[in-house]
Amino acid sequence: MPDPLDALRQPDEPVAPDPFFAAHLRARVARALDLPKGVTVSNLALDPEPVADTEEPQRSPVIVPYLIVADARRALDWYADAMGATRLGEPLVMPDGRIGHAELDFAGGTVFLADEPSAAGPPGSDVAAPRPGDGATVSLTLSVPDVDRLAERAVRAGGVLERAAADYPHGRNAVIRDPFGHRWIVSAPPRPAGPAVARPSDVVYVSLWVPDGDRAADFFAQVLGWSYRPGSGPGRQVEGQSLPHGLYGGQDRSTLFLCFAVDDIAAGVERVRVAGGHAGAPTDEPYGRIANCVDNQGVRFALVEAPPRAAQNGERHGDVSYVSMEVEDSAKARAFYGSVLNWSFSPGRVDDGWGPADVVPTFGMHGGHDQATTVPMYRVDDIHAAVARVRAQGGTSSDPLAQSYGLMAECVDDQGTRFYLGQH
Repeated sequence: MPDPLDALRQPDEPVAPDPFFAAHLRARVARALDLPKGVTVSNLALDPEPVADTEEPQRSPVIVPYLIVADARRALDWYADAMGATRLGEPLVMPDGRIGHAELDFAGGTVFLADEPSAAGPPGSDVAAPRPGDGATVSLTLSVPDVDRLAERAVRAGGVLERAAADYPHGRNAVIRDPFGHRWIVSAPPRPAGPAVARPSDVVYVSLWVPDGDRAADFFAQVLGWSYRPGSGPGRQVEGQSLPHGLYGGQDRSTLFLCFAVDDIAAGVERVRVAGGHAGAPTDEPYGRIANCVDNQGVRFALVEAPPRAAQNGERHGDVSYVSMEVEDSAKARAFYGSVLNWSFSPGRVDDGWGPADVVPTFGMHGGHDQATTVPMYRVDDIHAAVARVRAQGGTSSDPLAQSYGLMAECVDDQGTRFYLGQH
């Protein structure tokens, strides 16, 4: 009988490692070599994802961007909230509290991130975060399904829009400088031709409710260049707007009435009622099946099923480009609209300010008001000329103020209707 241990006495034969294992090991060693002295390499262990049984092994990225920032903890939150990144594992925390290494996934692409070294850092750590006012030496590109929505969310969270979203032969893109000084080119493939349908939770119709409809029609015709066609009752429809817009008189006070898209009107009505609101029976209208509703704090709105077109976001002069919903109790409002429309909220830049993610037009909510009012922002091509027209028509306006997205002015018409003007 042969000795089974004879095989152990044979000379060692070199064996080529699995390519996927080799790539992960190489990346881990590279990260370890770049760490300051005293950090345990085993802290960087990652669980590789399973590889599909295909003829070609998966490959790790050849180049991975490594961002150095001045506040890595805030940056990790910002990239997740504003740009949709996902954290990969737990960050490596240095003895002095700085983030020594963290990883993010951006739609399948990996980005490394770390705090800049302290002044007493180890030799060889000659890296630094971008400084305010410095030009970018590197741009990062990110492919996204919807350039406009990501750009608006990033700006709302404190980013700077360096180039507004626009269509090019190769697709649609925008340029954003994040709060940490890094420059991003966000892009999407060219938009397909043909009719689009709004997504659930988008605002698909708005109507400016005012005390005197005729007076408001004259005012906004002069300020924004609106023209009208007849509507129902004391209402009229503004012609030629990207987002369908009405004007409705005979109201006690001014506010913007909102109509939200839903997939299933019956299910939407039930969600309104379960969340503590009121909803009427759905009716069939030429533009879809609609239900008039009231939220849990008395704000009137509507749900519509299968609207015929997608909502737009301030594409041309006179369009609604932003909606600000002022509420009495933001916690109750967030719970209601989160339940009814599946909205998720991120904190804004003001106290008790909140922004629902991925809503068109761009949307904000602000609590602590004596009564609920929804206030629109209208896009204008020349804000200084528009402000002059507001004042000439008997309204009031602040001087234009520079914001991260462009210029903004806060206005009131000649019968107390509040609105904003924005030049992007």
